[in-house]
Amino acid sequence: MKGYVFHGPGQSAWEEVPDPAVKDPTDAVVRVMAVTICGTDLHILKGDVPEVRPGTVLGHEAVGEIVEVGSDVRTVRPGDRVLVSCISACGRCRYCRESAYGQCRGGGGWILGHTIDGTQAEYVRVPYADLSVHALPSTVASKDAVLLADIFPTAYEVGVLNGRVRPGDTVAVVGAGPIGLAAIATARLFAPERIVAVDLAASRLEAARRFGADAVVAADEAPEQLIADLTDGLGADVVIEAVGVPESFELCTRTVRPGGHVANVGVHGRPATLHLEDLWIKNVTITTGLVDTYSTPTLLRMAAAGRLPTAQLVTHTFPLDHMAEAYDVFARAADTGALKVVLGEKPHDDVAVRAA
Repeated sequence: MKGYVFHGPGQSAWEEVPDPAVKDPTDAVVRVMAVTICGTDLHILKGDVPEVRPGTVLGHEAVGEIVEVGSDVRTVRPGDRVLVSCISACGRCRYCRESAYGQCRGGGGWILGHTIDGTQAEYVRVPYADLSVHALPSTVASKDAVLLADIFPTAYEVGVLNGRVRPGDTVAVVGAGPIGLAAIATARLFAPERIVAVDLAASRLEAARRFGADAVVAADEAPEQLIADLTDGLGADVVIEAVGVPESFELCTRTVRPGGHVANVGVHGRPATLHLEDLWIKNVTITTGLVDTYSTPTLLRMAAAGRLPTAQLVTHTFPLDHMAEAYDVFARAADTGALKVVLGEKPHDDVAVRAA
């Protein structure tokens, strides 16, 4: 088969790779029908995630069809259309028993496109399939469902829930890329008084308004002053960091009110300064996190009911073998206006997948 292979910082290619096979009795092999690119994939290509070894197929989000399962898999069977979660869960370790699947110590966690071959390929092996794939209702299109593999649960769990958004809050979202927009959409479920979006790109600020932001401000046009003006000088109750650079994190800590919450979602490749000389007295809570995806079943039900604006996030679609072009469009979002790109192939006959 073919997959998109990481060969080191700045080097990647769509090329032939070995077909996946069931290795363990809890595995499933999935034929990829829709896949997307994450900001984390861009961080990998920049060299910010050194755990990814050259030769690894990238990607950790997909929708596809089950073509083979191991002998211990009980919840799905060949022919099922499924969502492949960005997080794999063994289901037995301490963290999985606490629904903290992102911290799995039994061989799961974020492994697809990280420590094992990922989803940006024609086929993918998914470990621990019973907890790591979700059967999809026919009412949810594949290109919409793929957004529930990572960005919506990440924004909801690591941003909105960790930030403890409550009715009447002022919520500031720093970064109006896909994660930031999903955070805006899911924060609205808790009826905040206002949501303020901060970004450098005018196109993304316009998108933030469409997703429900009440006010938008360019990152270089005094966002601290706007937030202060809107809150009688207090600052935001919740600030969600959705960029992953030192400047955005430090902006979050300057705009949160005493007693407020900073929820860091962004993937940071460089150190950021934590100004404890200012923060120690302010009773501020700062959270970090890798998504656990415990909310995925809930979000799937909401998507099926039309409660999530998934379709609005998809700005570009490509055939699966146009991976390099899709990466280029996604990486140059400020120029292309890309939010999420989705790749998929037209239906084709299944090919044999060799057994373990």
